Amino acid sequence: MTATSTVAASATTSPAASAPRPARRRRRTTGSIAATSVSYAILVVLAVVYIMPFLIQVATSFKTDADATANPVSLIPQVWTTAAYTKLFVNSDFPIWFMNSAIVTVFVTLGRVFFNSLAGYALARLHFRGRGFVFAALVAVMSVPMVVLLIPKFLVINQLGMYDSYSGMILPLLTDAAGVFIMKGFFESIPASVEEQARIDGAGTFRVFWSIVLPMARPALITIIILSFQGSWNELAHFIISTQDPSLTTLTKGVAGLASGQLSQGSQYPIKLAAAAIMTIPVAVLFFIFQRRIMNSSEGAVKE
Repeated sequence: MTATSTVAASATTSPAASAPRPARRRRRTTGSIAATSVSYAILVVLAVVYIMPFLIQVATSFKTDADATANPVSLIPQVWTTAAYTKLFVNSDFPIWFMNSAIVTVFVTLGRVFFNSLAGYALARLHFRGRGFVFAALVAVMSVPMVVLLIPKFLVINQLGMYDSYSGMILPLLTDAAGVFIMKGFFESIPASVEEQARIDGAGTFRVFWSIVLPMARPALITIIILSFQGSWNELAHFIISTQDPSLTTLTKGVAGLASGQLSQGSQYPIKLAAAAIMTIPVAVLFFIFQRRIMNSSEGAVKE
């Protein structure tokens, strides 16, 4: 009788003891869903805040000047028109600006990829007198505001006879301290053992760098490509001090001229924003192509 009562009591109390557990799980699940929903809502709001100026820019480029002045933040033009783009490509030097920017950007990007990787490998692998001083100077250069160097840069370019030429626009931008710093750090993360077999086979320093180490540094190289392309494409201050010839005007200088009312009277919002929208296309395309490969340090890793 006692055993039966005990079994009955345990059978009666077991469901009651376990009953609160599903409730707790439901509360936890509800709380996690609420937290996730709030997080996503915040992210959506931030995304809208960041993307809204770009949407206004694109919409305004298809407006008339009067519509853009009356409704500057409207996303739907009252009258859709491509007059701003037609005026840019037909009645201005915009194609020349685009060509100049493309030429400078391609050469600067290729130069920075090559010279930054060379300098980074030298600082990471080669042991030479004064290497620590060179690296300290590199870090010091990174801390100097670029505007401070504009006058000395102009004097050097003018003294060397490169003013108003592609060489004056390109050569001073072929290297940058930040790119060398990035490449040095990435090369140091590659084990030195991967170079030993090549040295045993008689490969020289440059052959080891070019054939062994550089292909492994693809993530860092892609990062340098994106940063160099974006930096040279959007550069303005250097082109102001290195050129004066209208035939060498780049997009940044040309669009700055448009902002000051170069083509005609009025606000010119559609023309300015159409030019700005076209300027963003190459950088955006390059970024979306390579965004997954930016500094993916796990790619090409070697285990020792």
